Amino acid sequence: MAYTALEKMRLANELKFGADVGPHQPTVSDDARTGFNLKSAVLRFIHERCEELRFDANTEEQEKVSGSYYGTGLEPNQVPYNMQMDVNRLCLERELERFLDSGATQDAYNVYYCFTEIFLGGYGKSKRMVELLSECEANASTLLMEHRDHYSHSVYVFALGLAIYETNANYRRAFNSFYHFDAAEDDAAQSHAAACFFLEFWGLASLFHDMGYPFELAFEQVMSYFDVNDDDRGDNAPFIAYKNPRPMTELSSQAQDLFEQLYGKRFATVHELLAYDIAQKLGATYGFSENYLADLLQKKPTSPEDFAYYMDHAYFSAVRLYRGLEGIMEGDADSSGPPFTLQAAHVDALSAILLHYVVFRYSIAPCAGDADPRLKKELHPLAWLLMLCDELQCWDRTAYGRNTRTVLNPMGAEFDFRNDRIVVMYQYDQDEQDKIDAYLQDCIAWKKGGKLGKEPKLKAYSNMAGERNRFLEEIEYLVDTSGVPLVVACVTAPVDRRGKRVYLSESSFLHMHDFAVALNASYAHEGHEDEVDAEELEAEFASLSLEYKLSNINQVKSFSKYLNAIHCFYTDRPVDFDTLSEFTPEQIALIAPMEHERWQRERKAMGWRNGDIYERASVPPGMDERTYRKALREQTRCNKLVMDGELTEERIREHYQGLSEQDKGKDWKPFNTMLKLIARFDGLRIYQLPRHDDSASPAKPGRTL
Repeated sequence: MAYTALEKMRLANELKFGADVGPHQPTVSDDARTGFNLKSAVLRFIHERCEELRFDANTEEQEKVSGSYYGTGLEPNQVPYNMQMDVNRLCLERELERFLDSGATQDAYNVYYCFTEIFLGGYGKSKRMVELLSECEANASTLLMEHRDHYSHSVYVFALGLAIYETNANYRRAFNSFYHFDAAEDDAAQSHAAACFFLEFWGLASLFHDMGYPFELAFEQVMSYFDVNDDDRGDNAPFIAYKNPRPMTELSSQAQDLFEQLYGKRFATVHELLAYDIAQKLGATYGFSENYLADLLQKKPTSPEDFAYYMDHAYFSAVRLYRGLEGIMEGDADSSGPPFTLQAAHVDALSAILLHYVVFRYSIAPCAGDADPRLKKELHPLAWLLMLCDELQCWDRTAYGRNTRTVLNPMGAEFDFRNDRIVVMYQYDQDEQDKIDAYLQDCIAWKKGGKLGKEPKLKAYSNMAGERNRFLEEIEYLVDTSGVPLVVACVTAPVDRRGKRVYLSESSFLHMHDFAVALNASYAHEGHEDEVDAEELEAEFASLSLEYKLSNINQVKSFSKYLNAIHCFYTDRPVDFDTLSEFTPEQIALIAPMEHERWQRERKAMGWRNGDIYERASVPPGMDERTYRKALREQTRCNKLVMDGELTEERIREHYQGLSEQDKGKDWKPFNTMLKLIARFDGLRIYQLPRHDDSASPAKPGRTL
């Protein structure tokens, strides 16, 4: 039984009401149960292998003693704590599915949101860490000669690692053995615990492995501004360095005490901590000392001239993530939730991040001398997997750099993880066939000419399709793939970009969370928008469960689609159009059914069913009726407005038209309240595009910014 707490609640409800009223097990497709493609493997891992993720036996026992529930549904203390954890896992499953279907950056955001809520004590504690990379890339990397997306890339890397753990017994054995779980997988409980452990610390390593890129981007922008090519880097070219790294690298006294308990040694800086961890794992095999690595890391931010005039984003990713984790740990000292404590596995994730780029390749592997320099998964399974997946994930990456935008890179990839191996077919846009044909003609001419001069190149395509598969050679130079053999090929294919769902509305991720906070507030503060402050709205949003937070976020993400349908858009930039201060009845008639459809599909995906037991059940003596019925709705996961059966667009629209005016208002009234709140707190404005027909009434005129 994949979602055990949901099943326990279902059985309790059946005993109480004498009928099966829910909640019911979430569905998973037959392909996800048996398939060996990327999406199927990822969903199967979350759905089946991560049973009892974040369960707390002590809290469950306290609930039995007190006769109360400590888990949050729409409101606190409505459901069992472990049931909330099951629903959280289902949220992660659904958001990963959505991202793998679209590859959209906004869907990547939801995966980050789920992970930080589940494992890092809430999105608010990690908000800046998550948002900075995407904002910096979108706004600053266009100044560079070469740069591609690292935000969605990191979520793809996360998914690849989950698929490999799910399908490759050799890797699972190496990981489970390293972390002292049952490597033979004879113990089901141990296997589930190992998978949950892997999810947490692999997620930390993969999702945050490139978060230090803003430091590297600033360095490269200076180079780009002065037209410094790779061959020109040196004393005659300007470059920047980062002085005073102490605020980023110094360990707090609490952290020093904690790591002394863990390792029996006291560290003053992140450099010392990571040097110790990596030396313990790799020092004997590669022949380097802890001091060698500590000295090297000390110079990383301050002396780029010692590293061929390059800045290492992996170094900054590790130290910035450490600073964030330490802040969460110390901030949790005064919180009422479960405490967050740094473990040795957190340090393993940090050292994996540090190793994934140039530190291993240029500073550790050469120390091996004549020995095999490739990293073995048994030595550092997180670092091994991160290096492998980081190389494999080269498809569907937005090009930002001036040169990168003209380079042919794979737009898609098809994976087959059967038989403990990885077979990947990279797909190139068939509309770029002229570039491929020109490259092939150049190759023919080069061969006929005796292979004199430089071999023709077409970036990623020639690395995969040339006489030598340099792409595969590069991976196998870095990591030992015995036990996880790779097969790589490429093909041209039509590229379907419709899943990106790109509309005219534009806003940074710095607004996404705030937008959702305002939307949630609109349900409770209609008509009183001027009487609440931002901190109150934030507190109300923070009290929601992950499921309801995501519902608000997904409603916000759909807003651009709705606005597009009525020829409007939102932006945080001043533009010369009339603002929209309130939706007209004609506009509401268009967007309300669309929102109703989104809500219906969301409810079904999250396992909700049609039912009204929460309205019909007798209220126990002494209980407040409203509180009891709202909690029962969460405990059964039934709602009288949810549709059962196949959700076609036609059925949903008919259902919407049959609703009462009060229920119809739930699909559109919050939007008008939200318009006032986001203008007040967030600086966003909604604008009306000029129309030349009468198909939609014009918005009320507003001031032009």
